[in-house]
Amino acid sequence: MAARARFELTTNPLPKDAKGKTFFDKSDGYARMRRAFADLVDERGLGVLIADAGVGKTAAIRNLCAELPQPDFRVLYLCDTGASPMDLYRVMALDLGVQPSHRRGHLWADIKKALTHMVEERGMSPLIVVDEAQHLSDAFLRDLAAFLNFTFDSKDLLTLWLVGLPPLERKLQMRQHDALRTRIAALVHLEPLDRTTFGAAVEHGFKAAGAQKKLLADDAMEMLFKSTRGVMRSASKTIRCALRIADERGQAFLDESIVRAAIDELGTGL
Repeated sequence: MAARARFELTTNPLPKDAKGKTFFDKSDGYARMRRAFADLVDERGLGVLIADAGVGKTAAIRNLCAELPQPDFRVLYLCDTGASPMDLYRVMALDLGVQPSHRRGHLWADIKKALTHMVEERGMSPLIVVDEAQHLSDAFLRDLAAFLNFTFDSKDLLTLWLVGLPPLERKLQMRQHDALRTRIAALVHLEPLDRTTFGAAVEHGFKAAGAQKKLLADDAMEMLFKSTRGVMRSASKTIRCALRIADERGQAFLDESIVRAAIDELGTGL
């Protein structure tokens, strides 16, 4: 990207696959998530992570999973939430090295046996992340509660995180999902960043991308915050657009006029 060369950046600021040094981990919401994640690492159970689109829930869980010591943990990430319960269990079984059965009871028993072997004989901790969980059907959630009851009947064998938009929490509040809801050991909400934290996150994003000097004017930062309302995915899109516009204009600094042009082009007006 020519714009990155003009700004002497090695990568795009605030990438969607942020982890490690490119991930901003100083927000209060992420601190709460880190504590809850650590608790469920120590004591396996069910966690739920809720956030609006673009706030950074997937990036947060990805970063935390990436920090787990290897090979002590086995992480399985699933996002095909339109699949049937049996399809989920089959994917889980295959990842655990189990040949999937076509009968649910046999499949559950084989998965439990594989999990028990992993935990008790290999000393590993299984962790499953189900992303976009707001799309899980009511039938799926009822079946998931039954699976957890079966798997956790005598000991906790895995940590499961359901990650999704706010409709997931509303769905879990329904009476038919009491069995699953009462198993939730950690419920975390991530909110858009406040003005101060947003500014720190953006500056961190530029530095992680290789910036050696300040590239965004204060008034441009204020405009960026107001237009994105503290949502980092929106900020990332606007910054990338602004970098391109600045390059086209021969500028190596993002001022208010550049950011406004990017906002107008993306249709995310104030």
